[in-house]
Amino acid sequence: MSQASCYHCGLPIPDDVDLPVVINGETKAMCCYGCQAVAQSIVENGLADYYRSRDALPESPREAMPAILEQMALYDHAEFQKSFVKALGENEREASLLLEGITCAACIWLNEQHIGKLPGVIAVDINYASRRARVRWDESRIKLSDILRAVAAIGYRAYPYDAAKNEEISRNERRGAMWRLWVAGFGMMQVMMYAYPVYIADGDMSADIESLMRWASLILTIPVVFYSSAPFFRNAWRDLKLKRVGMDVPVALGVGLAFAASCWATFIQGGEVYFDSVTMFVFFLLGGRYLEMTARQKALSVTEALTKLLPAFAQKIVNFPADREATQVVVADLRVGDHVLVRPGDIVPADGRVVEGISCANEALLTGESLPVPKRPGDPVTGGSVNAESPLVVRVEQVGEGTRLSAIIDLMERASLEKPRIVEIADRIATYFVAALLVVAILTAFGWYLVEPSRALWITVSVLVVTCPCALALATPIALTVAAGSLARDGLLVTRGHAIETLARATHFVFDKTGTLTTGQMHLQDILVLGEMSREDCLNLAAALEQASEHPLAMALRHAAPGDARWQAMDSISEPGQGIEALIDGRRYRIGRPAYALAISNGALPAVASDWLESGDTVVLLADEQGALALFRIGDQLRPEARKLVGDLRRGGRQVVLLTGDAPAVAARVATELGIDDVRAGMTPAGKHAAVTELQAAGAIVAMIGDGVNDAPVLAQAQVSVAMGSGAQLARTQSDFVLLSENLGHLHKGLGRAGFALVVIRQNLWWSFAYNVVALPAAIAGYVTPWMAGIGMSLSSLLVVVNSLRIQRLEND
Repeated sequence: MSQASCYHCGLPIPDDVDLPVVINGETKAMCCYGCQAVAQSIVENGLADYYRSRDALPESPREAMPAILEQMALYDHAEFQKSFVKALGENEREASLLLEGITCAACIWLNEQHIGKLPGVIAVDINYASRRARVRWDESRIKLSDILRAVAAIGYRAYPYDAAKNEEISRNERRGAMWRLWVAGFGMMQVMMYAYPVYIADGDMSADIESLMRWASLILTIPVVFYSSAPFFRNAWRDLKLKRVGMDVPVALGVGLAFAASCWATFIQGGEVYFDSVTMFVFFLLGGRYLEMTARQKALSVTEALTKLLPAFAQKIVNFPADREATQVVVADLRVGDHVLVRPGDIVPADGRVVEGISCANEALLTGESLPVPKRPGDPVTGGSVNAESPLVVRVEQVGEGTRLSAIIDLMERASLEKPRIVEIADRIATYFVAALLVVAILTAFGWYLVEPSRALWITVSVLVVTCPCALALATPIALTVAAGSLARDGLLVTRGHAIETLARATHFVFDKTGTLTTGQMHLQDILVLGEMSREDCLNLAAALEQASEHPLAMALRHAAPGDARWQAMDSISEPGQGIEALIDGRRYRIGRPAYALAISNGALPAVASDWLESGDTVVLLADEQGALALFRIGDQLRPEARKLVGDLRRGGRQVVLLTGDAPAVAARVATELGIDDVRAGMTPAGKHAAVTELQAAGAIVAMIGDGVNDAPVLAQAQVSVAMGSGAQLARTQSDFVLLSENLGHLHKGLGRAGFALVVIRQNLWWSFAYNVVALPAAIAGYVTPWMAGIGMSLSSLLVVVNSLRIQRLEND
């Protein structure tokens, strides 16, 4: 084709691109698939006359996709959706989107209401702090492009969520806000230079000079109103067109009325002007919003840091162990079973297991554990952790969405998009408050016009600005965002929106035993020698018999044995659920359940063994053809932080309950060690569920802490639940929290931080209400000038933000 530029956007067409579209009977060339999709959509919808009547070229999707969401058919392509859309059923889809243009809680409400009413949209949740949206829809009833077009129709832009794009939007948002703030600040200072002489002249200034001062102030105020204040007017106009009232409506009315009245007074050379007040409260409003935006982005730093943990490239060893040469590959191309070399200082590219090398891994961002974790052959490693000391060869076991890091990010996103009841209530109150404020402002204007017309305008402006409920809308979401980020740093991942508030109010803490209060890993507790062999020989024999078994009891014996190479088991016979029989040094041995092991000799256990068998612990017997040789007591080990956690909960007035499927004797011993009075042993999952339901019926707010394997029903029943964060369970957990580090000390710290977050939320809400209760009557009475109103509103919002930031500085001893 001879056409050198794109017919749609006017940009040059690359030499290797041939993307024609037939428009009005003529073939036109396009520069990219985006322009082709838009142009084709315009033609198919009978809008080809657009190209005849347009007087400017649109922005190119190649330069800034998606620039024209109305015709973005590209978003409906299955290949394009792979990176940000999940299939939840035959026709149900869920997308993670990033919204641009969100400035306040009312924007969130507007988008949720507008999108939620579209036919085929099942659910929509938008997080104020992160500007992320989760949208679910029925693909058979509505297309994604229709949803994006609906977002664009109310003045916003939606993009597929991408960490780099999010960072770019945040950077542009900060840059734009800083420029508007700078223009407002400069205008304020210059206008004050002209206003101050008029104030101090006290009527002694000549009319010509005063008029000159007013015109100079007008000229300097124009950029402040039409550039710095543009977002206020744009958002207010959008809300009014949609017959809704947002928080920018009273601000825009206040600024617009004051500026218009001041312009009129300047033109007619009479009356009061408020250019100094206009520029001043615009400056303070923008300053407050800029600080709030900075604090919000800082609070989200943990989530953003997690999304950037995985490297782009990995060092793959293709033919390990025959060939040890590493080749650089893209991490996305790694597959299960691949071997990768992780050098000191490198980030582990995927979940896997060490096959060669000894080192330590820094998992601080993933688990909150600040100390490096030792790694040796056989140990698991998590993608996103940092190899600290020596080279490791890792066999890949999970990639992409199956990794622990991906599960963590998904759960954090789920939590950020769910709105707790307290946030919904605050948003609803804020919306009604704005409508009531407009009514009060109208009544105030009418009342003052009858009493003292010269003061009616600026008093009305003050009422509109001073009581705008920005602080009320920020009070809860900013505190919860800061708290969630801080808890994640502590190793306690929030996965549900209501979790922080409910954990702080919990009255009963119910614990599972195995894997929760204990490590869940069997270890040898004691040996009772019954024959003539030494303890060491008995243990080495037991380890030799169990050499090929992967049973937890067998692994505990092997781990405890010092090892003796002269004993090798031959002709092993394994009886599932009973034990193992084998030949060692010409003698036949058995290890396993006492009855099974003794059957080899038809002997009996001595009386000294009866106490062990009745203790409730797991007891394994080693025997040969002459009789019993030794008993091994194998049990679970208490977590070192369990005693302090239980003690602090009881001292704090909380009730602690132990629910376990273990034998009563075992449960009683653990409860005694920890100081738990309410112990219920031998319980099935259904029994645990019934016990929690019984507590709730008596008025308890139950926090259930379990390992997430067989505790799913009771975890779901409790008002708030905490699952221990092992990798396989993490991806499918339905808990409200995940204890990533499995360190109960982090749960103790998180409980204190959640309680403090609830205190901060209450402080924020009380301050917001108290401020409006005091400010509104003062403004109506005429004691608050417009510039004072701007300062008051900005400082009110700023105080809420600063108070919320205290949550991340809290330290628990």
